[in-house]
Amino acid sequence: MLAAGAKAAMERRTGKAAVFALSGGLGAGKTTFVKGFLAGLGARGRAASPTFVIMRRHPLRVSPGRRAGRSRARNAYHIDAYRLKTPEDLAALGFDRILADGGAVLIEWAEKVKKLLPKGAVWVSFRHGEKENERRISVRGGGMRGGGAPRAAGTQVRKKTGARTR
Repeated sequence: MLAAGAKAAMERRTGKAAVFALSGGLGAGKTTFVKGFLAGLGARGRAASPTFVIMRRHPLRVSPGRRAGRSRARNAYHIDAYRLKTPEDLAALGFDRILADGGAVLIEWAEKVKKLLPKGAVWVSFRHGEKENERRISVRGGGMRGGGAPRAAGTQVRKKTGARTR
């Protein structure tokens, strides 16, 4: 659902990335979510955690024949801010250029770099559920100007059962 929303947002936007800020404890499912999200966007290759390299660029399959005036996002970025000491560390890696690329940017441990994130970022929070295989995911934000960004307020999804609660 979010990956489809990201595709729509990237097609309608020009020059600005769709940013997804991921938060949650260790083992809460952030990286697993990113792998599925990138697959939904049509990222080429295998998505691996960028914990030690901080950031990975994933080329996207671009459909031929897109209408003129539409974004031609070619990349999605997966950033893991866990090892960053300050938000300025991310800025030093060229975060402004990444935002200007126009693709999707998924940032694990986003609370560590919150002050750098655009106001329209979609925040996705992960928590462990009551059972070992259960996760609770809540989505908020996404009021990005000029594009069909996913808009959700407090939606929670149980990974194991697929049940939604509001």
